Amino acid sequence: MPTLTAVTLGDAPLTPTEVVAVARHDAHVAVSDAALARTAETRALIERLADDPQPHYGISTGFGALATTFIAPDRRRQLQASLIRSHAAGTGPEVEREVVRALHLLRLQTLATGRTGVRPVVVETYAAMLNAGITPIVHEYGSLGCSGDLAPLSHIALAALGEGPVRTSDGTEVDAAEALADAGIRPLVLEEKEGLALINGTDGMLGMLSLALADLDTLLATADLAAALSVESQLGTDAVFAADLMALRPQSGQAVSAANLRHALADSPIVASHRDPAVCTRVQDAYSLRCSPQVHGAARDTLDHARMVAERELASAVDNPVVTPDGRVESNGNFHGAPVAYVLDFLAIAVADVASISERRTDRALDRTRSNGLPPFLADEVGVDSGLMIAQYAAAGIVSELKRLAVPASVDSIPSSAMQEDHVSMGWAAARKLRRAIDGLARVLAIEVVTGCRALDLRAPLQPAPVTGSVRDLVRTVVEGPGPDRFVAPDLEAATQLVVTGEVARTAFVDFA
Repeated sequence: MPTLTAVTLGDAPLTPTEVVAVARHDAHVAVSDAALARTAETRALIERLADDPQPHYGISTGFGALATTFIAPDRRRQLQASLIRSHAAGTGPEVEREVVRALHLLRLQTLATGRTGVRPVVVETYAAMLNAGITPIVHEYGSLGCSGDLAPLSHIALAALGEGPVRTSDGTEVDAAEALADAGIRPLVLEEKEGLALINGTDGMLGMLSLALADLDTLLATADLAAALSVESQLGTDAVFAADLMALRPQSGQAVSAANLRHALADSPIVASHRDPAVCTRVQDAYSLRCSPQVHGAARDTLDHARMVAERELASAVDNPVVTPDGRVESNGNFHGAPVAYVLDFLAIAVADVASISERRTDRALDRTRSNGLPPFLADEVGVDSGLMIAQYAAAGIVSELKRLAVPASVDSIPSSAMQEDHVSMGWAAARKLRRAIDGLARVLAIEVVTGCRALDLRAPLQPAPVTGSVRDLVRTVVEGPGPDRFVAPDLEAATQLVVTGEVARTAFVDFA
């Protein structure tokens, strides 16, 4: 699937694919003329309310627990700047560039809806920063997921004011003022309502969800291929993946995974070698082999649900207060991250389970009592060589951690802002742990792929199926075949890169960029 090189905001909601294109692949961002016109129209309404002697939240008042404090006109610019400076309170490690770009892009999309009341210049500045490759430094901790991702978004806004550290397109850390000047971008001076509009949103957690959708599309396809390698090399049967058996339980994800397994195992001489009941006396394969479509399919269905939530959120204008289409300025609670936080946690559960069943398949391949004739640990000289023994330990250690990461963040809440914000989503935390979980899943699958490919080679002279054979051939470009023990860590890292980049999935399926 070719990567998008340009994305236009304002005419339609962004798709998860477009978010990935900008965040991960630096696609150029444009804002439509219609979006800028809407923005100007709603800004005029905000300016009329700013002149009203009656207080209006976020326009002529303080924020949060200070919402009843009236702010005089000559102090409102200071109010907006103080909001951003005080809320840019992140701490801890620096967040990845692609996450910051997704966060930045999604706030820009909401600004371009014309529902936030900012001036067109704010929209244009945010787009220009993205296109210049200016990435504000955002930190790991600071967001409770309500009122949106406040601290992370404040670091973006601070950079737009020409303050705080950023990274340039080549990764160099510089002051924001210097980066803006080099790019020919004038720092913003915020007017009424604009500070709030820049920080009230679910953009960080939604950006990480959008990236996770792309990653898991690739990893679940890879999981099916890894399972096929294990089934084939351990002399399992493909009969249990038959379409008519899947139809008896019409779960859509299960059907997709079973079809992938049938495709991967089609025309396999290894599978054909033991299809005769006189040759193979086993009645059933173990669950980790036989039930792969059921587990992978349930993960696929969970991913589809998460995609639906993401697409709804991408079609949203999340701000507080918000300018309605009929011209009202209304306070609301749409910044609460619960919808996104829940599915981030759901995905962490699915990721842990897919990794768990993968590790079990790997372990079977290394156990001579369960592998149907393979040498212990797939070692070359048994007793002298350890083979892939400790690779399985690594997978087991990751799976153990993934189980801990599957504990939901969204069931937690801690009050803030003098009990005004007394129930929060923790969606940012859910997203952060999901990113670590996805990295772990990729590594567990890579270990299964390396194991399955070595096991296939040890079945020679029998040959694998065309698809699994192409996976084996790909892996052999970076990992040597069976032989005496060698330094394993570089092999696992190289195989992990094949998994993460979609190279393994592309050996059987064409849709993974």
